[in-house]
Amino acid sequence: FSAEQEAQALRKAMKGFGTDEDAIIETLTKLNVSQRQQVLITYKSTIGRDLIDDLKSELSGNFERVIIGLMTPTTMYDVHELRRALKGAGTDEGCLIEILASRTNTEIQHINENYKLQYGSTLEDDIVSDTSSMFRRVLVSLATGNRDEGTFVDEALAQQDAQCLYEAGEKKWGTDEVQFMSILCTRNRCHLLRVFDVYKVIANKDITESIKSEMSGDLEDALLAVVKCLRNKPAYFAERLYKSMKGLGTDDSTLIRVMVSRSEIDMLYIRREFQAMYGKSLHSFIKGDCSGDYRKVLLRLCGG
Repeated sequence: FSAEQEAQALRKAMKGFGTDEDAIIETLTKLNVSQRQQVLITYKSTIGRDLIDDLKSELSGNFERVIIGLMTPTTMYDVHELRRALKGAGTDEGCLIEILASRTNTEIQHINENYKLQYGSTLEDDIVSDTSSMFRRVLVSLATGNRDEGTFVDEALAQQDAQCLYEAGEKKWGTDEVQFMSILCTRNRCHLLRVFDVYKVIANKDITESIKSEMSGDLEDALLAVVKCLRNKPAYFAERLYKSMKGLGTDDSTLIRVMVSRSEIDMLYIRREFQAMYGKSLHSFIKGDCSGDYRKVLLRLCGG
């Protein structure tokens, strides 16, 4: 890897009349996120221009969004997406849920630090001013990045938690959402997987069925996302991708965000889950749903 060579290749692709999009895709998709950051710095020092500015002036639409996403450091990408979800036209609840339910404590802490530096307000303050009621409380809890990340399963507590969830939902008239939140958003993953097993025995239905019947709207979506991420994160993202493309029109924001943010983390596993869940490859789905350079770059990120 030579940052200088790649910087020159990018400059060449954008210089003169017309842009060589294929060369841009080729160069950027073969690098990883830290190499792309090195190219960014080298571009400025050897060519004396800002790479992001150059890319923005040459590209447009969804293709531009993917390329700029790839050029953005991982944490900052999440920060920008959360800010857009909160401060854009209307709130993008799906984006808030997806990022906050799926990132690790460390990732959430980095997001919080960078968000404050970038925008001068805390992520929590912006969530509070932009969302309401129980949904707000779940997001605030997730944004604290304070889940127990141990692996210890306390059998007695697992029985108790499962009973608590049952009594907070299925067993009573109305739902005690706070119980759901405090258990689902703080306990460690291994413990919760045990809780879900016990719950199934007590309630005679899966925890996701209970959440669907007891909650609605954004709160339901948020708690379901938490459960799905605990059980199988790649499957959660496979479902996000599927829903972004199936039916009429494409939810490009979600498609781009998942493809860019997971491309170096668990894309292989996401592809495997996608194939298992929907009987079609993610590759073929993207191919049938997108077009042009946008399609080309997504297929490169998808691989296979």
